[in-house]
Amino acid sequence: MKVRVSYGTAIAMGLVRAKLLARPTTAYLMTYYEGKCLNDCKFCPQARSSRASADKLSRVTWPAFDLSQVVEKFPQGGFRRICLQTIDYPGLIDDVFTILRAFRRYNTPISVSITPVERCVLEEFKKLNVDYIGIGLDVASEWLYNEIKVSRHSWEDMWSFFDDVIEVFGKGRAVVHIIVGLGETDYELLRTIAEVYERGGIVSLFAFTPIKGTPLENYKPPSVKRYRRIQWAHYLIKTGKATLRDFEFDEDGNLVGFPRDGVNPIAFVTQGCPWCNRPYYNERPGKEPYNFPTSEMVEIENIKKELF
Repeated sequence: MKVRVSYGTAIAMGLVRAKLLARPTTAYLMTYYEGKCLNDCKFCPQARSSRASADKLSRVTWPAFDLSQVVEKFPQGGFRRICLQTIDYPGLIDDVFTILRAFRRYNTPISVSITPVERCVLEEFKKLNVDYIGIGLDVASEWLYNEIKVSRHSWEDMWSFFDDVIEVFGKGRAVVHIIVGLGETDYELLRTIAEVYERGGIVSLFAFTPIKGTPLENYKPPSVKRYRRIQWAHYLIKTGKATLRDFEFDEDGNLVGFPRDGVNPIAFVTQGCPWCNRPYYNERPGKEPYNFPTSEMVEIENIKKELF
């Protein structure tokens, strides 16, 4: 059996010889399937109608290796967590269980990002060191979700799955992925972010990344300035320092005013499960990252200028 490994993770494991610009603290893996995903998300290189390479997810390359080889090399990376990404295909759940059992010997906490599965499956995941579930809502508004996700799972399905995850794993263990820059308004973004926290989940923010071979390949990514404002607003909501009512929006739903609490560098670091830093997932080396791998890399004075 094979499994895909993000390029940075493969370097850290010694599976690939290359230089690391930032060491991943989480081992990022992805299920392997000789084909495309059953869903057809317009931004995703794994989508069934995508012409992009099957070894891509966002801008990251994910080479495939034998699962036994990856398990053997895993200790070399010094990882604090495993994050298993999945695509939707026949036999997916069986493959996920095989991967989870293979890594059980290390007793490392595992996050699994997966489309909705039955509650009994979640309960079995929990027995195999899984403690967080990633939920790929991705799109912050229902009308846009139906247009962009083209998924077997509706907006309502995703929120129902969210509730199941909370019931099985507890509050704070459902990680909702939200992509900034798919055509949504700032108001829609923050309304959905606020709902996630109100219902007991957490949010992991991503910046839209155009990938050649996908329907959105010519769509522009969000500006760093806009992304920073959403990051800061997210942080204020996450920490309970603001609610949706504390933000100001213009008639087009753009964020035009928010509390000017002391700017904390943590707001601009990768958000999600513990020890997740996903270096350069959305951005190319040499450019200012949307999500900083560590707080030490955050240039807070520049960010204040971008915010205010």
